Amino acid sequence: MSTNPDAPAPVTPDARPAPAPADHTPLQRTVVRVLIAGQILGGIGMGATLSLGALLAAQLSGSSAWSGMAATMSTLGAALAAVPLARLAQRRGRRRSLATGSLIAGSGAVLAITSVAVDIFPLLLLALMLLGAGSATNLQARFAATDLASTQFRARDLSIVVWSTTIGAVLGPNLFGPGETVGKALGLPPLTGAFAFSLIATVGAAIVYTVGLRPDPLLTALAAREVDPVGGTRRGGLAIVRVNPQARFAVVVIACSHATMVALMSMAPVHLRDHGATLTLVGLTISFHVAGMYALSPVFGWLADRLGRMPVILIGQSLLLVSLAIFWLAGESQTAMTVGLILLGLGWSASVVAGSALIAEVVGVHDRAALQGFSDLSMNGAGALGGALAGLILSAIGYSGLGLVTMVLAGVIVVWSAVRGTTARPVVR
Repeated sequence: MSTNPDAPAPVTPDARPAPAPADHTPLQRTVVRVLIAGQILGGIGMGATLSLGALLAAQLSGSSAWSGMAATMSTLGAALAAVPLARLAQRRGRRRSLATGSLIAGSGAVLAITSVAVDIFPLLLLALMLLGAGSATNLQARFAATDLASTQFRARDLSIVVWSTTIGAVLGPNLFGPGETVGKALGLPPLTGAFAFSLIATVGAAIVYTVGLRPDPLLTALAAREVDPVGGTRRGGLAIVRVNPQARFAVVVIACSHATMVALMSMAPVHLRDHGATLTLVGLTISFHVAGMYALSPVFGWLADRLGRMPVILIGQSLLLVSLAIFWLAGESQTAMTVGLILLGLGWSASVVAGSALIAEVVGVHDRAALQGFSDLSMNGAGALGGALAGLILSAIGYSGLGLVTMVLAGVIVVWSAVRGTTARPVVR
């Protein structure tokens, strides 16, 4: 039988060429706009309730030592939701996953109001855990911005979505006062009116995601760019981290940075109230902190695209160390607290934006959701542990001591960055 020497070689199942990349720029613009709208609503839902959670935990439990459990349960809920939501995204798309997470958070707002009405502390902890699904949803939304993003603008698009949370998250803590007014009008228990705003915001976010993310960005990326790994199997996030040093480094950076932020932020309302700050001042201070977390994220995204991921991660860790030094040396001053919380937010932002961009590009699209889910699981698990230990440390050695102890986490990242991280090279696919 004769053969044509110019005929292409047959393509085996394990050696299929990747399809030519399509231009998804118009769809990507729509996706980013939808994610921005959802993040604004999600930010309102989270910002209006998380700081109040620490106050309610202290109130229902009868001890400020339990106040750290608010952040613990919220971040634990986010950790538990991260992998299931990532798997749902891989199977059914970002639209279904983000809407589901938002609705779970809404159910937590309803349960939080109920827990205070019946004065049951464990029920409040369960409510805060469900509200944590909203945090997991907001975190997953930043990765949704990278599904169809071009390589040179991946960190920028991710950071814009992170930034959009500023609007809702800064507004949220300032709904404490209006929430109390609305709560009285509705007959809700004290300190629970803001949860009504949270419920409305999370349901609104679910509607935005359901209606706006058509076609779905992750399913579109999988259809357009996926090349199945050998054997057609996908790896889990833990398996990826075990064999991929860049993925392992990025996961640890995000987890340690988040643990540091949660530990200090979650105890700030309690520390401020113990030193005579009004509820309005507490809300304003937390708003400044949240602004630090999100407002400059596009700047850090731009720097990560221009300078690289590693320099921005080091900038973030340096900001964290400066903030922790302020808490250690001047934690009794409300002005110093405000400055320190702003720098704490900025350090978190730089570290998480650059680390998340690294997460999104060190594996192929077929493994991306699994690694992202594991990263969010690790991030929120570390945050839950940080929040739990923060209450005990605060009771034992005060807020200044808490700042000193948490310096260890930032120090680990700086040393690792100097020894190993600077050799990392992204594997963009």
